[in-house]
Amino acid sequence: MLLSVLPADWASPVAWIIGIVLIMAIALIVRKLLHRVVDRVIRRAADGVMPERLRFRAQPVDATTAVITERRRQRAETLGSVLNSLITAIVFGTAGLMVLSRFGLDLAPILTSVGILGVAVGFGAQELVKDFIAGMFMLVEDQYGVGDLIDTGMAVGTVEAVTLRITRLRDVDGRVWYVRNGTITRVGNESQGWSRAVVDVPVAYEADISGIRDVLKGIAEDVWNDPNLRDIAIVEEPQVYGLEQISDKAMIFRISVKTVPSQQAEVAREMRMRVKMTLDRAGIPLAGV
Repeated sequence: MLLSVLPADWASPVAWIIGIVLIMAIALIVRKLLHRVVDRVIRRAADGVMPERLRFRAQPVDATTAVITERRRQRAETLGSVLNSLITAIVFGTAGLMVLSRFGLDLAPILTSVGILGVAVGFGAQELVKDFIAGMFMLVEDQYGVGDLIDTGMAVGTVEAVTLRITRLRDVDGRVWYVRNGTITRVGNESQGWSRAVVDVPVAYEADISGIRDVLKGIAEDVWNDPNLRDIAIVEEPQVYGLEQISDKAMIFRISVKTVPSQQAEVAREMRMRVKMTLDRAGIPLAGV
């Protein structure tokens, strides 16, 4: 068709250019479509599977549900970013090879060399591959996320970043740890779903057990009814377990509070302060353990 429009000397170069342009245009369109599909799937995964008509009838979510929803959204977005990067690399890599073939290059030796190089790199980068695979499973399984307080065995701290290769932590001293994902064999997560604050209250052996228990239950009710704590820092009414330990010097009562992730230390401090103030007003001295 070009021969009927253009001179013979121009037809072949123009057809060659048009072929390259079409290859790149098709690559861009395919990449855009695949990214759109991935983004749609990621949005559905982040929003959950509840039908839209039921969302408006659902009861207000508590703090724990909100945290879980946010973690699901972060995990979905991270996986979406990884998938989009892989799609871009595969589509443009394929388009690049097709463009090279238009230049008249023989792709067979190139592909063979790339295969041999890939095998050599694979042998030399086994640890890197191990890190990437471990990182992918960590993301898919939601073992931890940014903001979680975790114990990896080698370091304990708050997660600042999670990639396919490393996890970056910051400990209580401000020290930053870079831990390769492939070296993590077990993880203790103190921030997933909910946390628990435990406060032990030692009182004198001669104290009235029923009276102490009533005082502690009153503190638990006050904490639960505090609008600055309920569903913001704590997710369930505090439980007074009663006598946890007993000796010739003291009786130890225990209060347990289920809290929002990573808020257990703050809630425990608030509980200790209220216990001390209430016991002082009631004239009940604390005992040494």
